[in-house]
Amino acid sequence: MGAVRLGKNHLRWCDDCNLPIMESMSCPVCGSETRGTELTPPADARPAFDADIGRIRALIDAGFGEGAGAAMLPEGHPVILNKVPAIDRMDEVLADGHVVGTVRYDPGRGWRFLARLQGAMRLGDRLTRGYVVCDPGAVRFIQDSKNLMVPGIRDAHPGIRDGDEVIVVDPERNVVATGTARMDAAELTGGGKGVGVKTRWYKPETFAAPGPARTWGEVVEANRGVIAKRVAEATGFIRNTMARNDVPAVVSFSGGKDSLATLLLSIDADAGIPAMFVDTGLEFRETVEHVHDVCARHGIELIEEKAPKDAFFGNLVQFGPPAKDFRWCCKTNKLGPMVAAIGRHFPDGVLSFIGQRKYESEARKAKSRIWQNPWTPGQIGASPIQDWSAMHIWLYIFMKEEPYNVWYTRGLDRIGCFLCPASDLAEFAAVSVADEYPRWDRFLDDYAEEHGLPPEWKEYGLWRWKSVPQSVREEIERVTGRKVPEMTRRSFKGEKGPVSIRIQDGYSPCTMGFSIEAALSRPIDLHRLKPFTRALGWSIVHNEEDDTLEVDYVTFFGDGAITSKASVENDARMRMDEAFQLVARSEQCVGCGLCVARCSHGALYIEDGRVGIVEDECIFCKDCFGPCPAVRFGDEDDGFDS
Repeated sequence: MGAVRLGKNHLRWCDDCNLPIMESMSCPVCGSETRGTELTPPADARPAFDADIGRIRALIDAGFGEGAGAAMLPEGHPVILNKVPAIDRMDEVLADGHVVGTVRYDPGRGWRFLARLQGAMRLGDRLTRGYVVCDPGAVRFIQDSKNLMVPGIRDAHPGIRDGDEVIVVDPERNVVATGTARMDAAELTGGGKGVGVKTRWYKPETFAAPGPARTWGEVVEANRGVIAKRVAEATGFIRNTMARNDVPAVVSFSGGKDSLATLLLSIDADAGIPAMFVDTGLEFRETVEHVHDVCARHGIELIEEKAPKDAFFGNLVQFGPPAKDFRWCCKTNKLGPMVAAIGRHFPDGVLSFIGQRKYESEARKAKSRIWQNPWTPGQIGASPIQDWSAMHIWLYIFMKEEPYNVWYTRGLDRIGCFLCPASDLAEFAAVSVADEYPRWDRFLDDYAEEHGLPPEWKEYGLWRWKSVPQSVREEIERVTGRKVPEMTRRSFKGEKGPVSIRIQDGYSPCTMGFSIEAALSRPIDLHRLKPFTRALGWSIVHNEEDDTLEVDYVTFFGDGAITSKASVENDARMRMDEAFQLVARSEQCVGCGLCVARCSHGALYIEDGRVGIVEDECIFCKDCFGPCPAVRFGDEDDGFDS
């Protein structure tokens, strides 16, 4: 997957001190020149916590022998993880200033460790598993970008299986390459033909031995000057922004590291402003406790707003599981309570300091440091940490010796709703032990049974999309041997009868834009609908395999859902209204002829009591839209409303 460049890689390294150094070309401790670290963009690296290190060491031990994990990641040496683009989850593992490998979560297999040359060269006699011994004559071919062929193999650990990560060594046990076995051990050493190891890292490198052990306290001291400059700029930004905006100010505190840093900066700025926390009802118990603890210890007023008790689970009946491309839950559980809190506590407007960083996404990189909330009139958003990387954030928190959310020590790199569809499978594996998770797990089981979905729908998190991305689709199909549409096609009860609609709309804090998600009371026929969507615009894409229909900024899903997106609220609302009129026109036309009469170009006609369309005659003037007896925005009998 392609690299995502959201900002500069600020993480450098002093080899003499064996310390990570932020930004500075010279080491603040010894004065020697620092070097840049070779991290994959966006290079938003973070400290590895004890649980992370323990998990990675265990993976290394399992792959390469007892004690290999401690040899690659020595005790007392800070480890840094850098999240990189992947099908699910992958982190580069940085130790002593060098990437020693990557840890990756594969659907259907779980976590695995992929060694790089620097990591492999650390193992020495600890390498007692996962090794392949090549013939000396094969070395130059491997280093010339060639895979290791079976005739060039002398020996291999008998436990190797096809697909395992391996380290290729010569007869003297010098590391030559790392890669993936393409055969079991018996075939690798059986004298046959073909590719034995598909190499991944093979260009010769000079071994960099681990430097002296360091503590995170020493790392903080080495970077204190850089962090102090960042703090001075951010606190000045807070004071200046408050002075320029004659409205009350507040810190949006979610319980995550970025909002914690923002809250601490407001304290350093002597802003004297309260914190506002929206309890979505989908928070970890520990997150709620952390928010209350931080505010109590610092004597900060806490404005807390809670989502209605059944805001999420009560809407699941109509909307089904939320998805990355169908985030109705942002409206019910986050936006609604946030707007209510602001309206009640700050009716004349508010300046909200928010822990937004450009390294998080393309959308946040494109956003200015100060902005007007498009959905909450009078709310001004401002981010003191817009240009901070995750390492800046963590070093600041460490420097303040501030307690942080315990879930960061349990494998999460971001904190939010425990069942957010934007989460990857690795995150769900981590949060499955949370107190809140069993209820969601039961819902997925019940939903799958009710709609005739196979176990893979839940196991591979296919509920997270209405339309599964191609890269994910290909990986899941490779692992399962089944087509994704076979695993996501739902069966429905009551597929006949009138169609009614229920919507959730508003500015989405998750996607940074205005969107409307609509749930229909039953599935719809996209083949029948498609001709009528010409009225919305000329760009029509019908994906029959996914059962989706995209028309400009509107997406129809055959299972009974619609999304409408726009940068302007009125445009999104208008498109949704028009979209539902077209659904009603195609599904339950009563043959009244009102739309036909409004069409001055002769594109619409009545035949056999239903409206039809001559597509080539439609110029999408939209004159046909208007009152229609087929349109029903609500039905008390089916539980849907507008």
